Amino acid sequence: MKDKNNEFGKKGEALAAAYLVSKGYKIVAKNYRFGKAEIDILARNGKLLIVVEVKSRSSKFIKNIAETVTAKKIKLLRTATNHFVLDKNLDVEVRFDIITILKTTHSYDIEHLEDAFYHF
Repeated sequence: MKDKNNEFGKKGEALAAAYLVSKGYKIVAKNYRFGKAEIDILARNGKLLIVVEVKSRSSKFIKNIAETVTAKKIKLLRTATNHFVLDKNLDVEVRFDIITILKTTHSYDIEHLEDAFYHF
């Protein structure tokens, strides 16, 4: 079961990356790891570095998919982003987005939430 979920998560990340590219974003990194943190996608759009958390689901939940990003996860994302920016010596503004992928019977619905949460 875990492998199937992981496979679907990777499919969701691939769909999210393709979506961002179609909107003019440049993918900088995927699955960037620092310590216990992992950033699904890092993308650039001009002077903006966009940190993207991808959430994939195969059915409708009562809870909004984006609401499954916890305070702990946000803290880990902030830490990993800070490391990435310093390590690459980037002069950028950072924005945190969430892309949700909802698998329906015949397709995938993609929702892009810009400025989904703040990093301070």
